[in-house]
Amino acid sequence: MLLLCLDSSAVASAALVTGAGEIAGSFVSPDTRSHAEVLAPAVRDLLDGHGRTGAGLDGVLVGTGPGPFTGLRAGIATARALAFAWDLPLHGLMSLEALAHDAAEHARAAGHEEFLVLTDARRKEVYWARYALDPDGPRRVAGPGVAAAEQLPALPAYGRGAGIWAERLALPVPAFAGAQPTASSLGLAALRLRARGEGPDPDTTPLYLRESDAKVPGPRKKALA
Repeated sequence: MLLLCLDSSAVASAALVTGAGEIAGSFVSPDTRSHAEVLAPAVRDLLDGHGRTGAGLDGVLVGTGPGPFTGLRAGIATARALAFAWDLPLHGLMSLEALAHDAAEHARAAGHEEFLVLTDARRKEVYWARYALDPDGPRRVAGPGVAAAEQLPALPAYGRGAGIWAERLALPVPAFAGAQPTASSLGLAALRLRARGEGPDPDTTPLYLRESDAKVPGPRKKALA
């Protein structure tokens, strides 16, 4: 099995992940303002580099956030378009699962039974989810949500959101202060959840968690009013 994975909840990333849990190829762009421009060329380069075509894939997986409107839409729209064009199964997975996958080994070694993963939600807030460590990996027990960092429970906190607001958290984890969700880790998290019988889900509805900044203009005022 070969799965194309995309995530644009924070950075723009793409990966080819095998059913055996190997990363056949990956791309990550640190630029958070050019998701729409870089994802399609990245997918083309990944496929060309491995002598594959879209029709040779077994499915498409996309991170559904939470994340900012513009970036998140770019990744989900790209995944939907490619899955439609190539007639492939399409699946969605919450992007914070990727961070939880990356944090799990460190959390286990540190003896953390529960931990938080945080990404930057701007407006002095973070997107968060809470996980417990089971023998077969992290299991989400709360979230996703959006909140000020100081409102979260006093648990070890992983991810860039924890790095930005470290002084407002009880237990930020410095080694993961810059960690972001990536397509590679999203694919590996999906395989773990599938082995557990928990997905991934065919639903690719984006998790925005709050209203858009864009507002519909009101009626024009009369000049002589």
